[in-house]
Amino acid sequence: MTSRKNIRIDSFSSSLEKSGETSRLSLGFFYRDVLDVAPELLGKNLVRQFDDGRIVKYRITETEAYRGIEDRACHASKGRTARTEVMFQDGGTVYVYLIYGQYWMLNFVTGREVDASAVLIRGIDGFSGPGRVGRELLLDRSFYGENLITSPRIWVEDAAIIAEIQTSKRIGIDYAGDDWAGKLWRFYF
Repeated sequence: MTSRKNIRIDSFSSSLEKSGETSRLSLGFFYRDVLDVAPELLGKNLVRQFDDGRIVKYRITETEAYRGIEDRACHASKGRTARTEVMFQDGGTVYVYLIYGQYWMLNFVTGREVDASAVLIRGIDGFSGPGRVGRELLLDRSFYGENLITSPRIWVEDAAIIAEIQTSKRIGIDYAGDDWAGKLWRFYF
């Protein structure tokens, strides 16, 4: 059985970069600790401009926090590699990786250089599970290192605050040991 608890979060009073009618999240939003960013991404709009010109907004419904090299469930815990290099950069970029040879996992890097933390996007409206998210967004390797602040094809916009959220253990990380697998770093509503 998964441990759950309700938590209340307060909005990050960020300076938003205003662009016409949109409110892209600023770098300051992503430069913070992953345990602040992950729950505050809930309810925000993940925006994807597809190759055919369509722009679709998806509300983020589920996230998981991975907290740098000390977190045994985090890819960065194995050290700096070609795969994890972007995690060691400043926040506000995309970290994608392929699992099972077919699913691209979408993560947003957080913190400052060498923090090596990221938020896994586990769910968006209509799509539950990170593999389904990647498939819906038509992600591929080319998104690795994409800048969320300037990208013309993927970004995050501010939206109404989700005040009451649920937390539970992260999914599928038993290999990290009880101390890390037991952290209530999965956030959803």
